[in-house]
Amino acid sequence: MLNQIDIEKILFLDIETVPQYPTYKKVPARLKKLWDKKAGFLIKDEKDNPEKIYPRAGIYAEFGKIICISVAFFNQGKLRVKSFYGDDEKALLQDFAALLSKYYNRPNQLLCGHNAKEFDFPYIARRMLVNRISIPSILNLSGKKPWEVQHLDTMELWKFGDYKSYTSLDLLTAIFDIPTPKDDIDGSEVWKVYWKDKDLERIKTYCEKDTIAVVQVFKAYRGEELISEEDIIYAT
Repeated sequence: MLNQIDIEKILFLDIETVPQYPTYKKVPARLKKLWDKKAGFLIKDEKDNPEKIYPRAGIYAEFGKIICISVAFFNQGKLRVKSFYGDDEKALLQDFAALLSKYYNRPNQLLCGHNAKEFDFPYIARRMLVNRISIPSILNLSGKKPWEVQHLDTMELWKFGDYKSYTSLDLLTAIFDIPTPKDDIDGSEVWKVYWKDKDLERIKTYCEKDTIAVVQVFKAYRGEELISEEDIIYAT
């Protein structure tokens, strides 16, 4: 089934998100009250409190923001990689929406990510709404039947109908002998690298590695050779 898909019709992607504010103390009073309520459901250890777990706010679209979207697509046998990133979430989302609307607006085109149906795709759509950006058709599921949804998910594909567990991208790269994308930082450290170290370039590199890892896992699912570094072209 996967081998019947034209891989040049797929846009692979990954996103990086952080809390909207650098510290809990900087959160506006109205939003802080709502975070405190949310945190009440998240706290499992009596030593924790809403301020202590605030770095986790980035995984929720209501309390976080997108700082990087990395995409990859095949063209004439080469994998081309590009990132939309920066402090201005609205600007990067507008640029990403323009890409989708221009090049990925046909029924046979697809988006693919890891755990993307649960996280990346809905997070992007929600943040577009918050920023008053029209959601491109390929991301907008409203009124669509399940077979009309143009989304692939490497985690879902690995489950084969088993919904009992989560399988990380890092674990899949390990079992398929693919270079790990977590050789520098992992997702739990992104908030610190962004708000404390102020190193967006490092985050962009990490996001691109994750995106390429999704491509490699997808190719492994198809029984194909991995893409070599020599065949990857990074946008400047």
